[in-house]
Amino acid sequence: MKASMLSTVCFLVGGMAMSGLVVADAVEDKYKSSCYICHDTGVANAPKLHDVEAWKPRLDKGTDALLNSIKNGLNAMPAGGMCSDCSEDDYKALIQFMSSPKS
Repeated sequence: MKASMLSTVCFLVGGMAMSGLVVADAVEDKYKSSCYICHDTGVANAPKLHDVEAWKPRLDKGTDALLNSIKNGLNAMPAGGMCSDCSEDDYKALIQFMSSPKS
């Protein structure tokens, strides 16, 4: 009985870990299809991927301000930030991905 319970717990924990990887992969795929063009190189002063210092002043303005900039465009970034199918949650995940230190 204990072995069966342990197997079930291990299966569930492993599944949750895998689902986290799938979500991370989906965010990275969105980044590669929509954001990398500017954020990989810093074109037009776009904050570079994983450049924590460049992202800090933007993050300090708050999530609402960042989402507003993405949705409406800012400077050279077009409205929607090149992601025509992104939801607000997608934008939040992309901000988190781009502004976090490289892991």
